[in-house]
Amino acid sequence: MIQVVKAGLLDTIQDSGRIGYQQFGVIQSGTMDTVSSRIANLLVGNAKGESVLEVTLVGPTLLFKEACLISLCGGDFTPEIDGMPVPMWKPVIVKENSILTIGAAKKGSRLVIAVAGGFDVPRVLNSSSTYLKAAIGGFLGRSLQKGDSLPIKTLGEKSKRMYESLFGKLTESFCTTTWSVAHLIRPFVGESYSIRVLAGRQKDLFTSQSQNFFLSSDYTINSQSDRMGYRLHGPQLLLTETKELLSEAVTFGTVQVPANGQPIVLMADRQTTGGYPKIAQVISVDLPLLAQAKPGDSIRFKEVSLHTAQQLLQQLETTISDLRLGIELKLIAGGIRSCYL
Repeated sequence: MIQVVKAGLLDTIQDSGRIGYQQFGVIQSGTMDTVSSRIANLLVGNAKGESVLEVTLVGPTLLFKEACLISLCGGDFTPEIDGMPVPMWKPVIVKENSILTIGAAKKGSRLVIAVAGGFDVPRVLNSSSTYLKAAIGGFLGRSLQKGDSLPIKTLGEKSKRMYESLFGKLTESFCTTTWSVAHLIRPFVGESYSIRVLAGRQKDLFTSQSQNFFLSSDYTINSQSDRMGYRLHGPQLLLTETKELLSEAVTFGTVQVPANGQPIVLMADRQTTGGYPKIAQVISVDLPLLAQAKPGDSIRFKEVSLHTAQQLLQQLETTISDLRLGIELKLIAGGIRSCYL
């Protein structure tokens, strides 16, 4: 059991989302930074898509009522356990009655906390993800509040082996490994982002000048942005002529342009359909980068081919598979640990 001593800005339980229900108007939700959540689950022996706690900009303070195997992945935060800095991108065993404090992000905007076994919350439409506007999923359909207690599932066999092989009996505030996930695999976090896109279905409806502006200008993320969409501010994008469009399916990373000419990038809590013209689609491998951008950060778009997008996605999946194998080998070797009082 984990108790919330102090809530962060927005802390919600998320997983890989509600797959297969968009045809009924139910949004997918799920983690914003999918790569960080996948890696965090790998580091504690969880199955792909297991529920994690997603933290936004300012994190919570959590009391561990029992010893837990956890991992923290995502943006550049400065977490501490009982006042000691705790490393990210590693498996960490937290001693019973220890306190984890997350604090504010230095760069990036999101951090995910995975616990071995996952969070024991009800599944709604085959998902534990929180959809705030409908108040479903996660912990009572809302963000965490002071005093909440999060139950944890029973550890699976892989998590048990990881706990025993890497750490053995715990006597310190926390233990971690001497190895960590390579920087090459971690999503980039900064203050400006280069985001690759495919041409959108309605790209040709925009003037040539607007198409050039979109790919050659910096756009700033508006403060009104959220998990549903990032509102961008930059050069106005205009259509060659006013045209009514039928609503059609949209997805994570669809770049729509409403009547004011300022793009909106749809994110994890996007609607299922949209009627605004779509100038571009963010490629899958860059969605985790975009998820780490925060209000005030700048974005520049670069168009790539579908073939390039597919190659990049294949490379990412190969890298994550290699990481999974590397963790298995560390388990076999026993791992070297570092512990902190």
